[in-house]
Amino acid sequence: MNIHARISKEWRQRMIFMAMMLNGSGLWFCYDGFIAWPAQEQNYQRLVTLTAGTLAGEEKPTDKNPNVVRAWATYAAANKLPEKIPKHRSPGDLSGQRTIGSIFMFIGLTFIGWVVLQHRRSVRADGDIITGANGVKVHLDSIIDMDRRKWVTKGIAYALYEENGKKHRLCLDDHKFAGCEAIIKEAESRIAARNAAVTPPIPG
Repeated sequence: MNIHARISKEWRQRMIFMAMMLNGSGLWFCYDGFIAWPAQEQNYQRLVTLTAGTLAGEEKPTDKNPNVVRAWATYAAANKLPEKIPKHRSPGDLSGQRTIGSIFMFIGLTFIGWVVLQHRRSVRADGDIITGANGVKVHLDSIIDMDRRKWVTKGIAYALYEENGKKHRLCLDDHKFAGCEAIIKEAESRIAARNAAVTPPIPG
């Protein structure tokens, strides 16, 4: 048999979605930490200056104070700034957003690199030899059993085979590598044929 099981469309789409989630989250946090929040803090300091002497004691300028709201609305309109009362963003707040964003971006870009490398892998069946995604070569007739316990939920089966007196298993992931099921069925067909050959016939 000749089968070349390459990365499936479904697996690729799933990885693209995950990459978008990771890098999108990273960009969101980085935007807040490097652009949006510093701008808010700059406007907040303007608000502090604008309302200096009009607040009682240690009161901070917030949208709960009507005088603050009116003062900012007038200033914002005159200077083409956002109407929403700016919030205080401390150096710790900015650092936290930047750190989280950088971590997400590092993980996201690393993940993209890993996905690209996965596209160089595949599962092949050339004649009687199966070459797994990790490069391991297994003869079809050395497979003694097929473990399908994860087949229904994940599309994964494990070919159990013997080599040099030791038992090993080869992962055949049909969700990731489209075409593995044909290899699995061929192996199961050969296992059934061997078992039938050694099983004595039932007397009639």
